[in-house]
Amino acid sequence: TVIGEFGKPVIIPPNSFALCHSIEWLRIPRDCLVKITGKSTYARSAQVVPVTPLEPEWDGQITIEISNTAPLPCYIYPGEGIMQLNFHLGNKVCKTSYKDRDGKYMGQEGIVLPKV
Repeated sequence: TVIGEFGKPVIIPPNSFALCHSIEWLRIPRDCLVKITGKSTYARSAQVVPVTPLEPEWDGQITIEISNTAPLPCYIYPGEGIMQLNFHLGNKVCKTSYKDRDGKYMGQEGIVLPKV
């Protein structure tokens, strides 16, 4: 979900991208992997949300990249669903989770820039 002032679009310039974050806070179970994919309506309009995994026991708000690959500006409306979460349950828990490794994006809140 795009964050901003409801009713007013976030404008992404041509051939550019924006970072947003989810409203929801997720806590992924230890026996689950989540794959984020963009919705086809936006992809058909040249707005792309890259495929992103959320590892077992990841916790936080999702930082979302929205790429505008079109030669025109795109308009994304806050609160509108722009991606899907695909949950994949394992038949057992993982040996080492994101939390066990003290993952650098654990517990993120709001937009978190890359930590390299």
